Amino acid sequence: MSFASIKRGYQVISIALHYGLDELLPKKLTPWYFKLWRRSLFWLHNKHKSKAGGERLKLAMQELGPVYIKFGQMLSTRRDLLSDEWAHELAMLQDRVPPFDSKLARQAIEAELKAPIETLFDDFDDTPLASASISQVHTATLKSNGKPVVLKVLRPNVEQNILADLQLMSQSAKLLGTILGPDNRLRPAEVVEDYRTTILGELNLKLEALNTVKLRNNFIDSNALYIPYVYEELCYPRMMVMERIEGIPVSDIAALKAQGTNLKLLAERGVELFFTQVFRDNFFHADMHPGNIFISREHPEDPFYIGLDCGIMGTLNDTDKRYLAENFLAFFNRDYRRIAQLYVESGWVSADTDIQAFEQAVKVVCEPMFNKPLNEISFGHVLLELFRTARRFHIVVQPQLVLLEKTLLYIEGLGRQLYPQLDLWQTAKPFLEQWMAEQVGPKAMFKKVQTQLPFWSDKLPEFPELIYDNLKLGRNLLGAQQQMLDKYLKHQQKAHKSNYLLITSAILLICGTISLSQDATLWPSYVSIGAGAILWFVGWRSRPKIKKF
Repeated sequence: MSFASIKRGYQVISIALHYGLDELLPKKLTPWYFKLWRRSLFWLHNKHKSKAGGERLKLAMQELGPVYIKFGQMLSTRRDLLSDEWAHELAMLQDRVPPFDSKLARQAIEAELKAPIETLFDDFDDTPLASASISQVHTATLKSNGKPVVLKVLRPNVEQNILADLQLMSQSAKLLGTILGPDNRLRPAEVVEDYRTTILGELNLKLEALNTVKLRNNFIDSNALYIPYVYEELCYPRMMVMERIEGIPVSDIAALKAQGTNLKLLAERGVELFFTQVFRDNFFHADMHPGNIFISREHPEDPFYIGLDCGIMGTLNDTDKRYLAENFLAFFNRDYRRIAQLYVESGWVSADTDIQAFEQAVKVVCEPMFNKPLNEISFGHVLLELFRTARRFHIVVQPQLVLLEKTLLYIEGLGRQLYPQLDLWQTAKPFLEQWMAEQVGPKAMFKKVQTQLPFWSDKLPEFPELIYDNLKLGRNLLGAQQQMLDKYLKHQQKAHKSNYLLITSAILLICGTISLSQDATLWPSYVSIGAGAILWFVGWRSRPKIKKF
């Protein structure tokens, strides 16, 4: 490991111990060698004994930086795994991270603009509207049209801090891979590399702006999701400008209820939006924690979502989408045999897997989830059991599905908060059935024909001429081939005649020479030699020249 990784590793351990996170572990997870290791670090003691466990964890993640803050954001949605106190504390990581100095924010913005802020904006507020793990947001109005906007700017030195954490994670993953051996199927290095690509993409606000524009265009006419307008000409790698929106944070259930929001419809639309992004558009928001999602104040009886922060977006290839959709449908239909077969077909488990045993294992895990509302289902427990099943059957970890799994956890957390009685299966199943019908049924075939039709319609007037030209070309080729064949046959015939004469002449010459050597009658010997010489001369002159065909 590099010196920077060792230094960062020590920093992570020291922060965790300074906040006494080791004291929060259950005793069964702290064997004697752990206690011995802890006592050996006697100079790192708990400095926050008076604070509650949830607050200590929040402060530690906050101090450790963006990578850990994002992990805390995900945990904050898991009310089934955490107590209300802990979930409440971690929820503060979503948009209440301590801001950095507004002077530094001004400097960063003006460095990107290459001009003073006042040349393009009025009413710039030095007090940030929100402060997150990677960036900070300030409000202003555009000087050109007076519209309210927000300016998002990266934190100072955030790139260096994240790269140090990624290097530590990457080297730890390689070490874990070495320990597990070359035959391990968890592929920790690939998972970390996939996460690396994702989070580094989030550090480029120009890329986030392009993602936001694409997602907005995908839902431009939607009554379920609104994405703010982005001023692309004012977006740079470390700063972006977009429309300022007004809405209620999705986690503020009291405010949503106070305005009479239809929470059931809102929860159902959340599920539909997720499946639409994944299967229709193959472009889904993969950072859907409550700090990035707001609810409209207009017409609460027909509410829509407002989505922010498109730094992390996910995609799947067509094969993964197809297998994923078939897995969902098989799951909804309780067809565990089909699930087992799909895992083998997709290569997620080896071809020699015992299908029947795998089917029974999946059934044991999934069957208890049916006929229960969302508030009685623990996806955390189900995922834990599925991971155990994965280890038993050596399921290959799919790095491209990591973002999707995280997004599903966010969806579950939001669903629990908004409408715990939501019937997830009845909401998602019709959408997936329709999507599958469009992919493999008559609709899919008709759609493919429609896609190709413009090309063929442009070529249709040329068809008669193209057919004539091709027939003419074919006739010419056949004629040329026939001529070549005729020449070859004539050449072979000449060669055969010449060879026959040369062989005959050789026989006559040999016989005449042998006859003379034995003092036989002279005249037959001379006749034989003379005839052989004549035939040799004729055969040699008649042999064809060597040609290439």
